[in-house]
Amino acid sequence: MAKPATVKVRLNSTESGHFYVTKKNPRNITEKLSFRKYDPVVKKHVEYKEGKIK
Repeated sequence: MAKPATVKVRLNSTESGHFYVTKKNPRNITEKLSFRKYDPVVKKHVEYKEGKIK
């Protein structure tokens, strides 16, 4: 059986403990993801960086 093309990754907020879960294709995107997304805990847009799902 083949490995799945996408893997789940966790986007952790740099300001609080909030996180989003998303998918990425490691064959196309080899670097870590980094986005500016809305953080409902601090009620503003902050930087989210990729982390591992435990």
